[in-house]
Amino acid sequence: MSDFNQELDARGLNCPLPILRAKKTLNAMSAGEVLKIIATDPGSVKDFEAFATQTGNELMGSSEDNGEFLFLLKKGG
Repeated sequence: MSDFNQELDARGLNCPLPILRAKKTLNAMSAGEVLKIIATDPGSVKDFEAFATQTGNELMGSSEDNGEFLFLLKKGG
């Protein structure tokens, strides 16, 4: 999970803040760019899956490591 354009640290934030911050960051990015998000809210897993589906962005991958959830979102065009 190292190929990304920007990183968003959403650790310590609870729903819906990780999604809101990701949306704001993605709005400033170009189509095709990848945003890496690090979150600690377990609910963010389902949140980011739904967010990707609803917004047309691609959830390229997600993983969990020691209570931290990593997501790669590719901005749709």
